[in-house]
Amino acid sequence: MTKLSVNINKIATLRNSRGGNSPDLVKMAKDAERFGADGITVHPRPDERHIRYADVRNLKPLLTTEFNIEGNCTEQKFIDLVLEVKPHQVTLVPDALGQLTSDHGWDTITHKEYLKDIIGIFKNAGIRVSIFVDPDERMVEGAAATELIV
Repeated sequence: MTKLSVNINKIATLRNSRGGNSPDLVKMAKDAERFGADGITVHPRPDERHIRYADVRNLKPLLTTEFNIEGNCTEQKFIDLVLEVKPHQVTLVPDALGQLTSDHGWDTITHKEYLKDIIGIFKNAGIRVSIFVDPDERMVEGAAATELIV
């Protein structure tokens, strides 16, 4: 299991605000691996305000550690990207469209059937699934991995 996965979203935010390619997102991801990170995490959003969908595609063949893509699996564009890129792990986050940052986890009881279906789609593609949940043990029943928000 991955011990440290470095989320490079803020590096992409800085790059995007400057225009161009400074800092170089790929170089930063490779540096994180070289310095000992066990994985790289990205969270592409529909507005691409930090990680862009093209970044995800560019990173995949270059990374030597675990690749984790976080995002809202209710968006078909996100589902298609994950199935195309086939990261080691997908982390399902219940962000609303336009949400500034992730601030809550899935209610896995209310959304149980939907989550079972979408988890099955990713698992059938050979992708490990993690669920972003609030720190409530009722929400994590059956998950292989969780990301807790506090």
